[in-house]
Amino acid sequence: MEMEYDVVALGELLIDFTEGGTSAQGNPVLEANPGGAPCNVLAMLSRLGRRTGFIGKVGADSFGDQLERALQEAGIGTEGLARDGKVHTTLAFVHTLPGGDRDFSFYRNPGADMMLSESDLNVGMLEHCRIFHFGSLSMTDETCRRATRKAIAVAKENGAVISFDPNLREPLWESLDAAREQIGYGLGQCDILKISDNEIQWFTGREDYDQGVAHLQEKYGIPLILLSLGREGSRAYMHGAKVQVAPFLQEHTIETTGAGDTFCACVLNYVLEHGFRAYSEKELEEMLTFANGAASLITTKKGALRVMPKKEEVEALAQSRR
Repeated sequence: MEMEYDVVALGELLIDFTEGGTSAQGNPVLEANPGGAPCNVLAMLSRLGRRTGFIGKVGADSFGDQLERALQEAGIGTEGLARDGKVHTTLAFVHTLPGGDRDFSFYRNPGADMMLSESDLNVGMLEHCRIFHFGSLSMTDETCRRATRKAIAVAKENGAVISFDPNLREPLWESLDAAREQIGYGLGQCDILKISDNEIQWFTGREDYDQGVAHLQEKYGIPLILLSLGREGSRAYMHGAKVQVAPFLQEHTIETTGAGDTFCACVLNYVLEHGFRAYSEKELEEMLTFANGAASLITTKKGALRVMPKKEEVEALAQSRR
């Protein structure tokens, strides 16, 4: 009998080198953090008591070992984690800008995450999950693109709710036209979309968020769209309803790594708790308040995957607004 998963995610698992001060010689000191948006989502869901599993590929190297251990520590199932003996684990160097935004440099030409193939897929996980979540980084290259499309098809056939976060990383695409085409494919497959303010403006060419969302709803028929607005909070759009919830701004914000993924995880947790259906405005507000709270807490910690907030911490923060 196959294990039942609440959420299975597919995509990149990599090492994020983040800045950690300078050495005695004046050189930057870098910390090797486990990273990758899909696993950040799963880590928060595991923290909330959900059964999660990851499908992806890392190198047969020390970084691959570190990442596998990090998933196990976070309570994420590694049955779908493949290892590549020829291609190294993908690396990202994250430079934090004044104000907390980030600039990424990727060592991924190729990186192991790109080499995930259809034959690597653990199909049993896809047949037995309630939600399947993916991003666009697994669609930058033909091999992993085919694997992603097959995974979506299998999950859909077996009744999973499909969740998509484009998570655009411009340097990883041959061109923005290629990115637009593949992200368009993802939009056409999902039931739940989490998208950021700059991504929706870029993709739709509309400055006004409501117009951008209306365009996506009309073209792709996505039932639930979540728009993350950074310091402006977040919005949910569903069946004609629109709800906006203010953020919880933290005095001790260090960086924004993982904030969107933590937010996304909390939305998926709400869907698991209440079933995927048409939510009232009050329910959407409740969903966003908890998700905003969790996202704000992760900004006070370095890294993401290993330092997700506890449910009680988030609930206490959400209660403080009532």
